[in-house]
Amino acid sequence: MGALDGIKVLDLSRVLAGPYGTQILADHGAEVWKVEIPGKGDDTRAFGPPFQNGESAYFMSVNRNKRSITINMKSNDGIEIIKNLLLKADVLIENFRPGTLDKFGLDADSALKMNPRLIYCSVSGFGQTGPWSRKPGYDLAIQGMGGIMSLTGEPDGPPTKVGTSIADIISGIYAAQGILLALVARNKTGRGQKIDISMLDGQISLLTYQAGIYFAEGKSPMRKGNQHPTICPYETFKTKDGYLNLAVGNDKLWLSFCELINRPDLKSDERFTTNPKRVACRNILFPILSEIFSTRSTAEWITLLEKAGIPAGPIFTVEEVLEHEQTKAREMVVAMEHPKAGRIRLTGIPIKLSDTPGKIKTPPPVAGQHTEEILRNVLGYSKEKIEELRKSGAI
Repeated sequence: MGALDGIKVLDLSRVLAGPYGTQILADHGAEVWKVEIPGKGDDTRAFGPPFQNGESAYFMSVNRNKRSITINMKSNDGIEIIKNLLLKADVLIENFRPGTLDKFGLDADSALKMNPRLIYCSVSGFGQTGPWSRKPGYDLAIQGMGGIMSLTGEPDGPPTKVGTSIADIISGIYAAQGILLALVARNKTGRGQKIDISMLDGQISLLTYQAGIYFAEGKSPMRKGNQHPTICPYETFKTKDGYLNLAVGNDKLWLSFCELINRPDLKSDERFTTNPKRVACRNILFPILSEIFSTRSTAEWITLLEKAGIPAGPIFTVEEVLEHEQTKAREMVVAMEHPKAGRIRLTGIPIKLSDTPGKIKTPPPVAGQHTEEILRNVLGYSKEKIEELRKSGAI
């Protein structure tokens, strides 16, 4: 049994933010009806290369455990199908630009009138309110506007995006979280509600202590490469054959670290005796430590640091982390058969529940794979009606 067994989700979202959120729900038992465009499907079906037998690796990475139904939202019959599914659903999620669904009578207020128990989740670039609410939002733009890029990269280099689509992904996580909160509230009130997720809000929420620095000092923190703005040494060092990350997070660890590197003199050096002093004198300390780390290999240093209980780690490639024994032990890579792509591998479920664990039951669907099944089993449409809808271009 999954934690969300019995919860039905009408998924009008596409690309990454919404689909990432609905995959979380689907992994834990929710029945997700993914609405796609006939003859085209989700935009990400064309994202690539790479493709596996014509199936986009991008699309497959965030759409497992879902059922695909193709519906033409430009047709009256198509809109009628969506409204009928809305009546059967516990949750509707969409990531259209605010106002787009109003003309179809599928805005939040209209949907909640049709189904007062519905959880209606909207994900957009800037939310449903404010002067930017009608602007389109894309991950790269939001990373820049949310302050994250101004903090990422070397001090003398350009602003740099994060290596994955963090603005989309955090929005998907918050959407799933908001839906779960609304479902808990519905158990108490019997009523659904609207959820408004802004990609920009999500990025601002990630600023945490960086925002705190600005609030305290009145000026923007700037890029520091891989350094931490308030902890030292807490950064990346070059070794004899590569790199490692060192995280000396408090003064007790600093004392142990000085013993490990055979530099007890650094313990009593007044410039480095406390963390605030080390932060202030980082430009002095970093060259000292860099010279020391250059004398051994990454593996040698990691072994020594771990034995001394000092947090440190290598910098893995995507291949190295996905093939690592720890990743396999945590079932964070899962293999399965896809009807078109053949044998595929996907990242696993990161939320481990003891009594009601999530499960990857079905591969990412082929576009429209479950259209007839949903129309027949969920809405009770006859074979003849389904054929008429197909001929009219509604599905």
